[in-house]
Amino acid sequence: MKTMESSPYRGRLAPSPTGYLHLGHAATFWTAFVRARERHGVLIFRNEDLDRPRCRPEFVEAMFEDLRWFGIEWQEGPDVGGSFGPYSQSQRTELYRAAWQSLREGGWIYPCTCSRRELASSASAPHDDNDEPIYPGTCRQRQWDGKGTVNWRFRVPEGERIDFTDLRLGGQCFTAGADFGDFLVWRRDAIPSYQLAVVVDDAAMQVSEVVRGQDLLRSTARQILLQRALRLPTPAYLHCPLLTDASGLRLAKRHDALSLRELRRQGQTPEELRAIAGVENSTAENFEK
Repeated sequence: MKTMESSPYRGRLAPSPTGYLHLGHAATFWTAFVRARERHGVLIFRNEDLDRPRCRPEFVEAMFEDLRWFGIEWQEGPDVGGSFGPYSQSQRTELYRAAWQSLREGGWIYPCTCSRRELASSASAPHDDNDEPIYPGTCRQRQWDGKGTVNWRFRVPEGERIDFTDLRLGGQCFTAGADFGDFLVWRRDAIPSYQLAVVVDDAAMQVSEVVRGQDLLRSTARQILLQRALRLPTPAYLHCPLLTDASGLRLAKRHDALSLRELRRQGQTPEELRAIAGVENSTAENFEK
């Protein structure tokens, strides 16, 4: 597996403008900021705006404003430029299409004609509410006549272990076909999946370390498979703990009361919020196991 361990430090923030960012987002992004700053590296802001029906310009502007208010700075991004742009995913479609073509030519993916109803009735239950269900493999051997629109799925190597070391949690292992199934890489509406877009962008922007929430651990295993198939380097990974509300539920964008925008309106300061999130006195080494 190719890695980027010897590369200059390049981290990234990768929010999606589908709502106002909450305190959990800010805590994770603060971690990424601290790690880049203490390594004298570069922090990239990437606007992950592929979900076009839900992404709105006002949320993009709010991301920039709220994160700067929180104390986070970045050196590359849609608002400041840089050598690896464009920094909005909606403007990078041709890169994703080229990767999809490479996967298709290599036999790594196959067309899936299953409808949403078929998937709902046949797929295994998702492991959590942030993960896709395990696809039962219905279309693995099905012949496609080339008509109509289809989804494209990555053919995972059944039974293969995907091992990686998380910088906070230590050794991780997931088994293809058991912990996750054949996953989407290209949607029938001509939009790349999160998994494909992230892998392509992290490589193209020379990201050396990915800092994100631990709800994406299983996604890391999927992305390592894509990196292998596309012969791309694998960055280091650090998955942060998730903040929860008073009832113990993971924070989501529907938690308007805990959005940075609302907390600012209530008069909270960045220092107070960083203390609440447990990252006020963080150093880069605090996050490593």
